[in-house]
Amino acid sequence: MAIEHDFFGLLESGPDGSIFWSENIEFGDQQVTVDLTAPDQEDVTPAALDIAAGMVATIEGIDRLARDAMLAQVDDRTSEVTEYILQQQASYGEDELEEILADVSGDIAVDVIRSLQLMSMTILADELGSGDPFAVLEYALDPDATDDVLLVNLASNGAVQSVTSAE
Repeated sequence: MAIEHDFFGLLESGPDGSIFWSENIEFGDQQVTVDLTAPDQEDVTPAALDIAAGMVATIEGIDRLARDAMLAQVDDRTSEVTEYILQQQASYGEDELEEILADVSGDIAVDVIRSLQLMSMTILADELGSGDPFAVLEYALDPDATDDVLLVNLASNGAVQSVTSAE
């Protein structure tokens, strides 16, 4: 069995009923991996696919919303964003960190958040209206440090539910 959608095309299910779609898309000067997945295609509605397609099409706005949410957590010394920034400072040291930042304004927290690369967007198409994340954005300062990332969880309406680290 398969689902057809204008944006995603033909989404065929695996033997277990799951669906999966993946594409690398251009975002600024980088490639972002976008995955759409669901463990059971019966739980995926046309509305969920339409919302997912809208998120992919507006990834620039979604990214801006996610970065704004990260910036909002910088003043909270116990937030995972603050812990991530402190970890990057300790890991790289001040001089080396400044060398890898895209823009150095003098506010290290802002500079780190601006310099994060959006690595992937995973859309959990079966989570529409469930209260669980509908999409997860993965950010890293170093694309090769796969364990050293921040995850931004989004609801289906695009609202940020949480920002967590992968650890």
